[in-house]
Amino acid sequence: FLYFPETHGISFRIQIGVKELLDTDVLLNLLFHLPVNYPSALPDISVNSDQLTRAQCMDVKEKLLEQAKKHLSEPMVHDLILWVQQHLKDVIKQPAAVCNEKTTLSKGTEDGIWMLLLHLDHMRAKAKYVKTVEKWASDLRLTGRLMFMGKIILILLQGDRSSIKEYLILQKTSKVDVDSSGKKCKEKMMRVLCEIEVQSQHKRFQMFEVKEYSALEELQKEFETAGLATLFSEFVPSLLK
Repeated sequence: FLYFPETHGISFRIQIGVKELLDTDVLLNLLFHLPVNYPSALPDISVNSDQLTRAQCMDVKEKLLEQAKKHLSEPMVHDLILWVQQHLKDVIKQPAAVCNEKTTLSKGTEDGIWMLLLHLDHMRAKAKYVKTVEKWASDLRLTGRLMFMGKIILILLQGDRSSIKEYLILQKTSKVDVDSSGKKCKEKMMRVLCEIEVQSQHKRFQMFEVKEYSALEELQKEFETAGLATLFSEFVPSLLK
C-alpha cells in the first residue's frame, strides 16, 4: 500500500490474476487513487499489465470508470475489483478476431482494415529491432508477419488504417537500429512496397509472428496461404535482383 498525506487522499496498488480465455492468468496491476472526498468523488484509476497491450489497458480503465460512476457515493473499490475479474475477457476481446469481413469493408475506406507491406534493407541490431517491431504491432493491435529470407526482410501488417499510419510514423521516427559504428540510428532504408485495403479474398492474420524462411518457395507459400499470391509476385521477386 502507498499512502499519501491527508490532503491528497490515499493511493494503493492491487495486483490481481484473472483467468483468461485460454486458461492462462492475466496479471493486472491496478492503481487506485482515492481523493479526499471519496466516495462522493470518483477514484483515479490506472491499469497496467505485461500481457495486455496499451490499448487494452486503456479499455479496461475506461470500463472501470464507467462502473465507478454507477457506485458514486458508496465505497466501490471492492466492487470494481470483482467486476474486472468477471468481465475482463469481454473487455479485452481483440476486435480483429471477431469482426466480420463484410461489416469491416462496408465501413468505408478510412476505417476499414488495411494492409501494409514494407521492405527493410538490413537490421544490424536484429534482436532489439525485432522486439521493437513486435511491441509496436502489439500496442497498435496489428497482426501479420516479420519475414526473413536470406537477405530479404519484409514486414506485412494488417489492422485499422489509423494504426497502420501510426506504425509508419514510429518506424520512420524512432531509433530502431544501430549504424556501422554502433550508434543508435533511425530507419532510413525502409521502402513501403504497398498499402492497400484488405479485400474479401485476403485471409486475416490472427496474430503477429516473426518467421524465417530458408527458401523463396517457403516465403511464396506464406503469401499464397494468406490469399496474397498477387502481392508476392508483384513485389518480392524483384527484391532478389
